[in-house]
Amino acid sequence: MSQISINHDEVDIVIGALQLDLKSFMEEWRPVFSQFHLIIVKDPDLKGELEIPAGFNFNLYTKSDIDGVVGSSSNAISFSGYSCRYFGYLMSRKKYIICIDDDCIPARDSAGNFVDAVAQHITNLSTPATPFFFNTLYDPFCKGADFVRGYPFSLRSGVDCGLSCGLWLNLADLDAPTQALKPELRNTRYVDAVLTVPARTMMPVSGINIGFNRELVGPALLPAFRLAKEGNLRWETVEDIWTGMCVKVVCDQLRLGVKSGLPYVWRKERGDAIESLKKEWEGVKLMEDVVPFFQSLRLSTSAATAEDCLSEIAAGVKEQLAPTNPVFARAAETMVEWVKLWKRVQTQ
Repeated sequence: MSQISINHDEVDIVIGALQLDLKSFMEEWRPVFSQFHLIIVKDPDLKGELEIPAGFNFNLYTKSDIDGVVGSSSNAISFSGYSCRYFGYLMSRKKYIICIDDDCIPARDSAGNFVDAVAQHITNLSTPATPFFFNTLYDPFCKGADFVRGYPFSLRSGVDCGLSCGLWLNLADLDAPTQALKPELRNTRYVDAVLTVPARTMMPVSGINIGFNRELVGPALLPAFRLAKEGNLRWETVEDIWTGMCVKVVCDQLRLGVKSGLPYVWRKERGDAIESLKKEWEGVKLMEDVVPFFQSLRLSTSAATAEDCLSEIAAGVKEQLAPTNPVFARAAETMVEWVKLWKRVQTQ
């Protein structure tokens, strides 16, 4: 797939540190990460000093930094566990943000070539998306592809892309019930394709390997939804799934695109699916209410920014979902506080 030239000053790579030893992770990514500014956010619940190799340009944020910025909002907004990355999103001032979990290393494509995940995310984000009419050759802006016969010329200019969702080789982002039932299942299929998710179609966004345009949708990536027994494994959280629903509604409202497919990362083995199932089961059940809510949600024509959209989504959550479960009431409250915090920090 062709890739465009990248302005390195427009990119922040955000790393949520859930383990103290980042040496092997950083060394695996050195050919890519050493070209960019990094924002490393240490999980505030993690005790001890991070081990970060030399040769990287980064800002490190810890619990004291989070407390100093968030202040009284910290009671509603939690940055623990995987949610620590959202503090990095909050502090960035770059156009594009790329985020990859610290248990992932660069993948190899079908020919054995090193996959530059950052370059591919930027390519996805800086080329148009086509959410209003599906192109059967996938992304028409990829090398060797184009619009197929019958595709309206009036829609061929596309729209800006707000979110790029990458995929995973080896340990795919399955839920705990599926992984527990199929413990040996690994993803070995490298599909060389990117597609735009159609407008008004919801999707489960995985926070493991993503890129987004902060100027367009930044505030929509937020730490709002936490399970009562949330843990520090992807099987034990649905915060990124909730965030993805919010971002997709925002993109649909603002006529922006969401892409899925390349780039891949190689995801290492970590955790026990059966043990994680005990924590995630609540989230699995709640999704049966969450998905229909977001599928039917329609925002007013006055919602013209991501912040406007989030405020209306929060109001809908409070009205329709909060009466059924306290976790939704907390999510709605957190979304309101996050919008206030985002506006305050961005104006400082």
